[in-house]
Amino acid sequence: MEYKPLSGREFPRFSAIKTFFRLPYVSLDADYEVGIFGIPYDGGVSYRPGARFAPTKLREVSALGRGFHMTRAENFFENLKVADIGDCPTVPIDQGQTYERIEKFVTEILNQGKRFLAVGGDHSTTLPVLRALRKKYGKPLAFVHFDAHLDTYPAAWGCEYHHGAFARHAVEEGLVDPKKMVQIGIRGPLAGGDDLNFVRAHGIRVVTVDDVRNQPLNEFLRTLPVFDDTPTYISYDIDNLDPSCAPGTGTPVPGGLTTYEVQRIFRALKIPNLVGGDVVEISPPFDHSDITALAGMDALFEMLHLFPKKK
Repeated sequence: MEYKPLSGREFPRFSAIKTFFRLPYVSLDADYEVGIFGIPYDGGVSYRPGARFAPTKLREVSALGRGFHMTRAENFFENLKVADIGDCPTVPIDQGQTYERIEKFVTEILNQGKRFLAVGGDHSTTLPVLRALRKKYGKPLAFVHFDAHLDTYPAAWGCEYHHGAFARHAVEEGLVDPKKMVQIGIRGPLAGGDDLNFVRAHGIRVVTVDDVRNQPLNEFLRTLPVFDDTPTYISYDIDNLDPSCAPGTGTPVPGGLTTYEVQRIFRALKIPNLVGGDVVEISPPFDHSDITALAGMDALFEMLHLFPKKK
């Protein structure tokens, strides 16, 4: 199969059946290299719901996506076989069953020797994805985490698993290596100073918006870690962006990054062994003119250019 998008000059971009980047929709065992799939679940949110609708919306807005990266002078349509592989099955009223289904779905992808990008869904869905990857690679992953929040918080209402606790569980379960982990876009306010105890105890590098803004952007970019060949995962919570750039999210926090700053950070990352990534926490019902969804599409575009190229 030829993994090319439907031409915008033959079918206007507002037409045709919607798939991610207008790419072919294929089965899990097809010969693609990177699969994009949805995780339509938002049962782990603590404030505004709606992220269950993000995979459908991202398919729609990614009709505006194109493959050529002007800065890199590369086209992911040419360098990778990328396909839409559908949605992971979920159970909207049962988080436990949803976790089981996500881990099973991702395991099936990994057993085919594929890499992937997931479109959530709330951030709690990243945890079962990481569980499947940890079993596949047999060691903790390096981890790049874009977010306004640390997501290392304790149980809420007696519930351990929610969108603000996935990173804590990922560290405690040995899914990610905290010494090869960086969190980008973090900012306050916090419930209390003790919210920082976990990241300090585990030596997780936290990059705040002040860290980005208190120096010229080019100087900050030189401080980003260079990753080794450890399997690496990127989790991109859309609320790392300022609400002016991404209003359609469950827990918006003023004072965030801009889409341009995020583009520059992606372009500066050196990740030789990216095995997967996700975009989460887009809530279309709270979006305006699709600007949040478009920002999510752009993050997918940047991540697709971080996968290792064909030899």
